[in-house]
Amino acid sequence: MNQQTIARPASFAGTGLHTGCRCTVTLRPGEPDSGVRFVRGDLPGRPEIPVCPANAASDARGMRRTLLRCGDAEVHTVEHLLAAVAGLRIDNLVIEVSAAEVPEPSDGSAAPFVALIERAGIHEQPAARRAFVIRRPVVYRDGDVEILGLPAPALRLGFTIQFDNAVLGTQHLALDLTPAVFRDQVAPARTFVLYRDVERLRERGMIKGGSLSNAVVVEDNGIMNTEPLRFPDEFVRHKLLDLLGDLFLLGRPLVGEVHAVRSGHHHNLRFVQALAAEHSGAAEREDLLQEVHFDIGDIERIMPHRYPFLLVDRILYLRDRQRVVGLKNVTVNEPFFAGHFPGHPIMPAVLIIEAMAQVGGVLLLNTVEHPESKLVYFMGIDQARFRKPVVPGDQLVFDLHLERLKSRTCKMSGQAFVRGRLVAEAELLSSIVERGEAPRP
Repeated sequence: MNQQTIARPASFAGTGLHTGCRCTVTLRPGEPDSGVRFVRGDLPGRPEIPVCPANAASDARGMRRTLLRCGDAEVHTVEHLLAAVAGLRIDNLVIEVSAAEVPEPSDGSAAPFVALIERAGIHEQPAARRAFVIRRPVVYRDGDVEILGLPAPALRLGFTIQFDNAVLGTQHLALDLTPAVFRDQVAPARTFVLYRDVERLRERGMIKGGSLSNAVVVEDNGIMNTEPLRFPDEFVRHKLLDLLGDLFLLGRPLVGEVHAVRSGHHHNLRFVQALAAEHSGAAEREDLLQEVHFDIGDIERIMPHRYPFLLVDRILYLRDRQRVVGLKNVTVNEPFFAGHFPGHPIMPAVLIIEAMAQVGGVLLLNTVEHPESKLVYFMGIDQARFRKPVVPGDQLVFDLHLERLKSRTCKMSGQAFVRGRLVAEAELLSSIVERGEAPRP
């Protein structure tokens, strides 16, 4: 599927839910691969705030909103607009705002934003979509809040709310989020608030622009609004809408399945950050599996190790004095499996570290002339952690970064992965010596 933007500019004016300030939002087409970014047109220099995990910020004041910050510029209450962007599968967009808060639509839902984008028209671009694909399960928990991300061929979201209120109660909904489903079943769901919380929120300087026209106010036995609920489960639908908008903080369309229980904007942000961190470099390393920077012949010309102690099969990537990615195929024929352990073969943790060090040794020896005349000595191992057993049939991928190189002594940080999952990590301190040089006592 190709990327999409809007066909022509479109504008929307309204009042911020929390600040009560007027703001105009102007949507403009974005170039392919440029992503979605906000522009603070009211500030000197018109600073830009790209939508990405690095710019997703926690709200120190604990307000119920999603906030983006880049440098000194920020924009908040972006969740409903980003939900419309995600729901209609817009990849590239420039969003210019005239104030710090995106205005709340007049009815408190994302439907007016959907109508705005559809009036502008959706334009297909000549570039393939770059989705954020959930490649392995990711779980976030905080007390009774849980968010689970799973691999799936398309976007599917589920949400469960649980309130000690007879009107809200417990509601659950799971949907395959196509544009049509989002437009008809999610976008119209309005934001809501418990009446007992209204005064407390106002005392904290919030919901200055809130009213019965842009929020459903829930009492103990009903709602205060004259308009009835749009769906019997409108409350959970709106929470699913918020989740979709917050997930777009990834900066790209999501492919995968996400189920949330009792979460809010703060927890959604933490899950996005966990998802981004867990998958950081995973797709790149998978792509590198098709590359060969050094084959086994090249490795043997650099490294002095030989069977049964050469534990590197291939160098996939090497950037001089910065980073190296290497591979070790773990087969049942490894000699150490005969004794570790009979009938239950597990690769010794010390040999995982040794293999990691050998990959790092290729990077280190690549910095010197005549590497065939040098050796790499271990000087220290710190922060070693082993998270999952490595067994026959596994393919270890080592990713090491050079942290410091002074004279012939270096410090590297390394991680080991199997099928994209982190199985071990450590900090390694090493030194280059001449072959034949006597070890120091």
